[in-house]
Amino acid sequence: MALKVRKNLSPPPPNKCPLSTCMEVLGGAWTPNIIWKLSGGPRRFSELRVDIPRVSAKVLTTRLRQLEAKGVVLREVKPTSPPSVEYSLTDLGEQLVPAINAIAEVGHKLKLRAEAKAQSQKRTGAGSRARPQPVAE
Repeated sequence: MALKVRKNLSPPPPNKCPLSTCMEVLGGAWTPNIIWKLSGGPRRFSELRVDIPRVSAKVLTTRLRQLEAKGVVLREVKPTSPPSVEYSLTDLGEQLVPAINAIAEVGHKLKLRAEAKAQSQKRTGAGSRARPQPVAE
């Protein structure tokens, strides 16, 4: 017999769910890392490449442009010779930092929980694939 589907009691989201809107900004690969690194102050492109070594130049450029278009990052061309560009967080970008920090805190707790579970299984032998012992006749 199939289980009855219960009614969802959460309130309906407004026209466009604000959580979805926020996750559209944070959802891109490397985006939280970029925002996190910029939370320490303005950075040049080459500095961000050093800060986040595994991101390619193409992806970093794309993410910075997307974040600039969404009003999260400010791109400022400095009048130096040769010209340099600095990226910094806007007020809106600064407001995302506590959210990223909260996500990182939960991620840390999840990682610790998984490690503790793995240690527990290792000690008890649970989860290991022991060969069945032959039955003596």
